[in-house]
Amino acid sequence: MNNLKTIIITGTSSGIGFVLAEYFGKKGHKVYGLSRKNTESQYFKSIPTDVTDNDAVQNAIAEVLKTETRIDVLINNAGMGMVGAVEDSTKEDILKLFNLNLVGAVQMMTAVMPKMRENKFGQIINVSSIGSEMGLPFRGFYSASKSALDKVTEAMRYEVYPWNVNVCSLHLGDIKTNIAENRVRTKVSQPYATIFDKVYALMNSHVGDGTEPLEVAEYVENLLGKNKWKAHYYFGKFGQKIGVPLKWILPQGTYENLMKKYNKLD
Repeated sequence: MNNLKTIIITGTSSGIGFVLAEYFGKKGHKVYGLSRKNTESQYFKSIPTDVTDNDAVQNAIAEVLKTETRIDVLINNAGMGMVGAVEDSTKEDILKLFNLNLVGAVQMMTAVMPKMRENKFGQIINVSSIGSEMGLPFRGFYSASKSALDKVTEAMRYEVYPWNVNVCSLHLGDIKTNIAENRVRTKVSQPYATIFDKVYALMNSHVGDGTEPLEVAEYVENLLGKNKWKAHYYFGKFGQKIGVPLKWILPQGTYENLMKKYNKLD
């Protein structure tokens, strides 16, 4: 990335979003961080924004455009996890998850597209998950919300390429953040309690052993330096990334047995 860019990142109050915002701010890029609470940093400007509120999104982009003539990059990082059995998940839980992980991202893309179209340039990264490629036990709706975002990303690539706008999904494995503290945890009914506790402890240990957020920032920087993008990029530890091609080539039953073993369900 030789040229300095105007970058908007969502979900910058903590975790990956905060690290990304500070990383690019330190490099001299003009960075705007959108999250529900104001975040103090000398490296990026925080604009308190609930990305599920379309009026708030439009107001935030209008504020950016008071001082900027372009929006070069949008990183849709805001999102939430959700754990629990499919059977135990309520309509309210499901809608809250999709409203942030899918609708919020779409509202952000809709808000920046007019300026990107005007400038005939834009780069949009939708932060997804390796888990979007398969239904993860006790994270079915999280997998589904990120998979839905992936499909929207694929569709949008066809629609915006005439204006030199690149869009991709960045599928992350476990990253060492406080995501475990911020997940929605549904009520877990008695039939699932024992196995859920086992799987939940395992998924939290995977996060604890995850990749450092700074490595994600370095990977994104390299991605932003490319002229053409693939639809999907996968970043994480080998043991998680390998699950994607295995899903494509193995018989379903064989793959499920591997997943059971990996998640200690066998």
